Amino acid sequence: MVIMNTMEGVGSLEEQALKRKERLKNLKRKNTEDNAASNSNEKMSLPKPKFRSYKPQDEKLQESKMEDAQPPVVEEEVKDLLEAAKEKVVLEDLDISSLAPRKPDWDLKRDVSKKLEKLERRTQKAIAELIWERLKEGGEDNLGAMVTMTENRPADDD
Repeated sequence: MVIMNTMEGVGSLEEQALKRKERLKNLKRKNTEDNAASNSNEKMSLPKPKFRSYKPQDEKLQESKMEDAQPPVVEEEVKDLLEAAKEKVVLEDLDISSLAPRKPDWDLKRDVSKKLEKLERRTQKAIAELIWERLKEGGEDNLGAMVTMTENRPADDD
């Protein structure tokens, strides 16, 4: 049974190899035909030369000579630039802070500042709670000091 399967596989492989050889032959034949046709077309129509800076001596080549290029007129542009330069710049309109370079981490500080404010308030609140707990554990003597501290302390707007 195993021998039969390998024999069938070999037969199909040979068929595939024969098909591949036929395709290669067809491709080679097609390429040679295309090359022959392109060679005959190239001989018939060669591109004409264009002489930009060369002045040909032969009269037949004089037709391919290009006209001399004319420089563009820039007088109008120069006039506009001169008029713009004559106008005075008002220094009061300029914002000096926008001209100064910023530190590389300015955007990070800007984005994090709100979060840092919240954390700062929470940290202060947690520290106050810890102090209250320690004072309560300390006994009645510490409570009197704590009450006087809270009376003297200004009220927060949290």
